[in-house]
This record gives sequence, structure tokens and C-alpha cells, in this order.
Amino acid sequence: MESLDPVLLARLQFAANVTFHFIFPALTIALGWVLLFFKLAYAHTGKLYWMENYFFYTKIFALSFALGVVSGITMSFQFGTNWPRFMETVGNVAGPLLAYEVLTAFFLEATFLGVMLFGFRKVPDKLHTIATLLVALGTTLSAFWILVLNSWMHTPVGFEMLPTGLNGAWQAHPTDWLAIVFNPSMPYRMAHTLLASGITAAFVVAGLAAYRWLRDDRSQAVRAALKTGVTLAAVLLPLQILVGHAHGVNTLEYQPAKIAAMEANWNTQARAPLVVFAHPNEATRTNDYALEIPGLASWFVTGSVNGVVPGLNDYVGNHPPVSPVFWGFRLMVGMGLLMLAASWVGAYWLWCRKDGQPPRWLAQGLLLMFGSGWVATLSGWYVTEVGRQPWLVSGVLRTADAVGPVHADTIALTLAGYLITYALLLVAYFSTLFYLARHAKDAKTPTLPSWSYHQPKKA
Repeated sequence: MESLDPVLLARLQFAANVTFHFIFPALTIALGWVLLFFKLAYAHTGKLYWMENYFFYTKIFALSFALGVVSGITMSFQFGTNWPRFMETVGNVAGPLLAYEVLTAFFLEATFLGVMLFGFRKVPDKLHTIATLLVALGTTLSAFWILVLNSWMHTPVGFEMLPTGLNGAWQAHPTDWLAIVFNPSMPYRMAHTLLASGITAAFVVAGLAAYRWLRDDRSQAVRAALKTGVTLAAVLLPLQILVGHAHGVNTLEYQPAKIAAMEANWNTQARAPLVVFAHPNEATRTNDYALEIPGLASWFVTGSVNGVVPGLNDYVGNHPPVSPVFWGFRLMVGMGLLMLAASWVGAYWLWCRKDGQPPRWLAQGLLLMFGSGWVATLSGWYVTEVGRQPWLVSGVLRTADAVGPVHADTIALTLAGYLITYALLLVAYFSTLFYLARHAKDAKTPTLPSWSYHQPKKA
């Protein structure tokens, strides 16, 4: 195993951990707000089926939150085991940002999650609603601080590099925390990620409701969940397209090599074609079997068919691997368009038809789209992170320079252990989600506490 590249293995191990971990925040960030919507809908209408949805999807939230916490701890260990030079070089920036996430977000979530899960019959409704709000706010704050750090790694500003006096090493020192927090790519990355989470949650909510519908659970709760998920996706997807385009324009300014890899554009040129499909050949630095639309890449990237798109040949030795970025971007866009079509068709049937009943083919389609948000989000995440290579912190720290002195066989062994464990956990996780959906109809109607909003008034 010594012939294996320890840098590649360390990257694969971290990618496996991030992939597994990100599945859960990608859902819970937005699902917390969906739960708040269910609770407020119940408070406004007094319809008990909103609370049935609240209780059902709270179970999904709790399970996902727990797995997200555990996998996040495992992931953080790798900073010390596989990537010690990352913290040695930029720890003065990364350390405080990670600490802010724990102090302002995780403690908030952990404190009020217990009230949200177990306090419905023990505290007043308004306090329980506030707890739900604070949990949702905590998940969003957590995403904020993590995305601040991740965005700073892509577009680092507000610091200076100073010598440490040890073996010629240099270390980042913050000079402007406001610039670090609101670095050039952070607003775009934050909006893009929050919308992606909302779309992911929308299709999970709609997919599980469609599964219950196909199993002849035609309750009002199922219909309400279907409408909620489909409507949320139909609203957020057009916004995501606009934000994604703005993010791309920002990336063109600060990470042009990533844009070149996304478009498989080898030579800087005006009227650059959109490469619909191709095999990017890095050996010959050409595209094999290419299907192109003239001028469209320039129009998408710059807003003009005469706009100049950067080429990979301007960044030889400093651009990411092309094929993963090229195909990852197309998978994300293709899945996004498919979700847009599914949500709009679903919204039409559920809102515009007189009976509001989804046909069987629509329910089957929404069930098939259950995990589409995860597919699009993870493929987009790969485009972002692989597209940053060969840098771990753009222009500051190369990925190969951040790896610690760990033997390849050790990394390979632990990587295999992670992959097996994660595969088993994912099977258990998704099996549990559908188990809960199958038995949701058998769950008892929630009993309202004496101080509920909508108790019948005494004569």
C-alpha cells in the first residue's frame, strides 16, 4: 500500500466524511423552518393535521440532527490526524470561526432541541413555538459560521502572513475580522447553500408524503405535507437558479480556473461554446466527443456572447482536475432542472385541479425525487471543493502541503472502515425514514395539552 498516494487517500477520506456528514445538515437546516411553519399553521388554523405533520417530521429532524452531530465530530478529528498543517497555517482564522459556531449555534440548538422534542405537553404552546424557532435559527447560524470559514478558504481576505520562526513556516494572522466574515464569496455561498437545503427538505417532505399516499394513507396530514413540499420547491428553485448564476459570476472574478474547468474551456476565448457533453482529455488538453453550442458559455458566464471565458491553459499546474468538476456541474444543473419540472407539475396538480388529488404517476414521481435535493447539493459541493484544487486555502496553502506525516496504509485502512460504517448507517437511516412513513398512519392523534391554542372554550 506504500505505492498509494497518501495525499489522495487523505483527500478521499475527508471527502467521505464530509459527504456523509453533509447529508444531514443539508436537510435539517431547512427542515427546522418547515417544522416552525407546521407549528404556526396549527396556531393559526387550529387544524390538528398540522400538528400531526409537526410530530412526524420532528422524528425525521431528530434522527438527522443526531447523525449530523456524530459525523461532524468524526470529521473534525481529521484536522488533527490527517491535516495538521491546515490548523498550523490558518488556525488563527479557522479556530475562532469554528468556536463561534459552537458557542452561538450548537449550544442554542442543543439547549432548545430538548424543549422542542419533549416539551409540547409540558410548556405553554408559545414557549414551545419559540423553542422550535430557536432550533431553526440555531441550524442556520451553524451553517453561517461553517460557510464563513469555507468561503474564506476560497476567497481569503482580512489577514496577513507572518513567519513563525520555526523551519521557515508562515502563519495567517487576522487583521480585519469583518472582512474575513463577509469575504467576497460568502454571501453567494450562504444564499446558495440555504436555498439548496430548502429544496432538499422540500423533496424529502414531499417524497415521504407521496410514499404514504401510495400506501393508501389519504389523510389531510399527507395532503398538507405534499402541498407544502411541492410548493416550497416550486418557489425556491427559480430563486436558486438566479443565485447560482450570481455565484458563478462571483467565481469568475475570484476563481477563474474553476469556471474554466466547469466549462471544460481550454483556451481563453470570446464567444466560448457551451460544452453540453464531452470527455475532457487532460493529456491532449482537448475535449473528445464534444457536443457544443457556440457562444452560449460566454453568454451564461459574462452576459454577452462576445464575453471572454478564461481557459485552463492559462493555469497549467494550478487548475483543478477537469472531469470531476465538469461532470459534477452538469449533474447539479440537470438535477436542478428536473426538480424544477417536477415541482411545477406537482404544484399545478395540487393547487389548480379541482379535486387537488395527486394522480398515481405524480406520487410515484415525487417518491422517485425524494433524494434529488441531496444529489444536486452534493454534486454542487464537489464542484466547489474539487474546483478549488490544488489549493486548500486559495493562494495561501496547497492541499499537498497540509497533509501530515501519516502512512498511506494507515489512511487506507481507516478509509475502508469509514466507508463500511457509513454505508451501513446510510442503509439504516433511509430504512428508518421509510419505516416511520409506513407506520405514520398508525400513530395516535396528538393529544393537546390543557393550555393549547385551540382548546374548546368552556361555556
